[in-house]
Amino acid sequence: MQRIWRLLLVLSAFWLAGQAPALAQGTTLRVGHFPNITHVQALVARAMERQGKGWFKDRLGPDVKIEWYVYNAGPSAMEALFARSLDLTYVGPNPALNAYARSRGDEVRVIAGAVNGGSALVVQPDSGLAKPADFKGKRIATPQFGNTQDVAARAWLVAGGLRITQTGGDAQVVPTSNPDQLSLFQNKQLDAVWTVEPWVSRLEAEVGGKVLVEEKDAITTVLVSSAEFLAKNRDMAKRFVTAHRELTEWIKQNPDEAQRLAREELQASFKIDMNAELLARAWARMSITPEVTLAAFQSFVTSAQQVGFLRGTPDLGRLIEAP
Repeated sequence: MQRIWRLLLVLSAFWLAGQAPALAQGTTLRVGHFPNITHVQALVARAMERQGKGWFKDRLGPDVKIEWYVYNAGPSAMEALFARSLDLTYVGPNPALNAYARSRGDEVRVIAGAVNGGSALVVQPDSGLAKPADFKGKRIATPQFGNTQDVAARAWLVAGGLRITQTGGDAQVVPTSNPDQLSLFQNKQLDAVWTVEPWVSRLEAEVGGKVLVEEKDAITTVLVSSAEFLAKNRDMAKRFVTAHRELTEWIKQNPDEAQRLAREELQASFKIDMNAELLARAWARMSITPEVTLAAFQSFVTSAQQVGFLRGTPDLGRLIEAP
């Protein structure tokens, strides 16, 4: 009997030793976002981390490590999700919708809302541009080919009677990274820019741009999960969404502090210097909300079909899924 107990103790020791590395390593959660104020939850959370306050980590548990990854626009983030390089990401609705349709509903799930509004079409102050027909022969920049503002710009021009192709047409839609838009707009190499905050306000304040079209109620940012991550880690996804909702409410209740943290993060991580007045202007254009509905995505389906980014009508039944 003593030999049996000794054998059991040895086997237990080996089992515990085998488990120790996994417990020490814990779980790494990879989360994407953009350096835009419309991804405010990510900016505020990262700024808090710099102060030693892990908003998400404290709510996910001590064995969970958060790794943040930054993208210029949605299509790049969706490619990372497809490549299994990301678990969750803040992203615009059109890239999420395109990725969902591309994978026939198998790869992408929208698990929460984040921000509505905060996007606009900005034109040169002396351009005389007032309606889609005026843009014939003009150059309009968007953050990335196929992203939410890119689709919105193309759909608006097409709805106004212009012929727009993916490479040209009556007007030229030019995918351009947000930082480059400022200098190109200032040098009159762009006639207009369709983008999001803080770039809308920067184009206004720094280079004299005028807002022609403002999308006040449209979805700008949602929180997306890979379907595989959600299926295998539903409890963790649920805790992240709960923390995201709590953070969203904190931001709404503490706008001054949230703006300060967002400014600090933009400066610390991306060398984007925004004064308080400029950020307040951008803030006023946004509606920060964790809510999202399937009906709100229907207009994006129509726009994406109109400009050739979607073939047919995808079944959106699995697009939104609460953990």
